[in-house]
Amino acid sequence: MKIVIAPDSFKESLTAIEAASSIAEGMASVLTDAEIVQVPVADGGEGTTDALVTATNGYWFTSRVSDPLGNCINARWAMLGDGKTAVIEAAAASGLDLVEPGSRNPWLATSRGTGELILAALDHGARHFIVGLGGTATNDAGAGLLQALGARLLDEQGQDLSLGGGALSRLVTIDLNSLDERLFDARFEIACDVDNPLVGANGASAVFGPQKGADDGMVKLLDESLRHFGQVLERITSKHILNTPGAGAAGGLGAMFLAFFNSNLRSGIDIVLDAVSIDRHFEDADLVVTGEGRIDGQSVRGKTPIGVARRAREHGIPVVVIAGSVSKDVDAVYREGVNAVFSITQGVTDLSSALKDGAVNLRFTAENIARVLQVKL
Repeated sequence: MKIVIAPDSFKESLTAIEAASSIAEGMASVLTDAEIVQVPVADGGEGTTDALVTATNGYWFTSRVSDPLGNCINARWAMLGDGKTAVIEAAAASGLDLVEPGSRNPWLATSRGTGELILAALDHGARHFIVGLGGTATNDAGAGLLQALGARLLDEQGQDLSLGGGALSRLVTIDLNSLDERLFDARFEIACDVDNPLVGANGASAVFGPQKGADDGMVKLLDESLRHFGQVLERITSKHILNTPGAGAAGGLGAMFLAFFNSNLRSGIDIVLDAVSIDRHFEDADLVVTGEGRIDGQSVRGKTPIGVARRAREHGIPVVVIAGSVSKDVDAVYREGVNAVFSITQGVTDLSSALKDGAVNLRFTAENIARVLQVKL
């Protein structure tokens, strides 16, 4: 019997790697003759790079870059085992958690550091990029990223714009003559699990601006700045930018990648599953076990267990999901290729205890699933 174990992390309790190991231990304690393959995965959010590095025997780098307020910090990125594919999480250089709550200001925050990470990866030979969007402190539609890569954003007097989303209303043109030429040979896969447009009621400023420190007045002004910026992008590139789903991701970083790069915005879990060659692992598999911290009706909107289940369904393989907690509206997942869902919580407990005992409870649940399989066999 071949079992593929492909979980995401159990947030605040276990990494995807630790979760896969706990499940494998529990099942192997019963199914001693089974072939058990561990493929920890993620959906483009926290832990994505860890999962990809582990699955491909990749390696880590640390680069000195700008944080959202222009301070120098060390940020990590990775190269996959092929030596050509870089994995960059925008939050590593431009993340909201890099700025103290009282200092958050999307009017000034810049995505420059994410561009500097791309430069570092280019210097190490990367020409294929996997970029995870989300969790940024910025609302500059990727203007800082583009500036870091050599472009000049110019105002009416031909002067370079200052950093941050607030300056974008003064943009007149973008000079791409000094854009790093290596980008013309580069390909970007953008992990994007939101469908927000760049502007409007569901745009980057209105939906994500408040959590980044914008009050109602700033949200309105930022939306106007991004609208102007998007119009300039559309004029320069002849592409539809303003209302394209995903353009508003990560404070508008999605718009920049759509405008100037050879890029595709895709579901994060699909990018990860392709990167770890999940279909190859599914060959001849009899069962897939996946999971994460919580399973509910919203899990069908791009979460790891559903992405794994949909891919397994293409191979005709049954899927078992193990979760820290299972909500009452979980029925939606059964229509997506999931055959059974199990919660690892044992009896009444508080959250801190559940998080602390995650590995033990996960192993115990996996062991009992294996005992059911043993009876069936």
